[in-house]
Amino acid sequence: MFAFPEQFSSATRSNLEFQLARFSALTNHAFTGMEKLVSLNLAAAKATAQESLEATNQLVTTGDPKEFFSRIQATPASEKLASYSRHLTEILATTREEFAKDAQAQFAEVRASVTALVDEAAKNAPAGTEKAVAMLKSVITTPVADYEPSSRTAEQPVKTQEATEAMAEQDRDKHVSGSAQD
Repeated sequence: MFAFPEQFSSATRSNLEFQLARFSALTNHAFTGMEKLVSLNLAAAKATAQESLEATNQLVTTGDPKEFFSRIQATPASEKLASYSRHLTEILATTREEFAKDAQAQFAEVRASVTALVDEAAKNAPAGTEKAVAMLKSVITTPVADYEPSSRTAEQPVKTQEATEAMAEQDRDKHVSGSAQD
């Protein structure tokens, strides 16, 4: 008879294995991003604790409260916030890029396996089912063809947001350097 059921079962099994591998990779990317984020937050908390300890020591050793407050105000918090923001943006962008690469690879693999499965089914289809096979191919290839332009369109807001963040960071840096000169 036809070998199609066995091929379908094999394709389903390999697709499931592929999906599990992709899920594992995406989970690893998520955990890596979370590790970086936790590391950044721990470093920020450690720096803040150290600065608080130093400020307390300065308060104790400084006899003049005006001098103490002038020293504390000399360290601009906006520079620290800008640095934290840059690191956070970098972590999020890296994690998003890794997710996007994996999603694109997964899509390409699934598209190839589904196309191969449909082509094999078309070869083994009984005579007189050419229209049904053509309709099946159309049903499968149309969403695939629509995915790529939709994917590029979906990336536009992300790119716009990144450009906006870069401009805001430049403005913030100009403001910080301008206020430091005053």
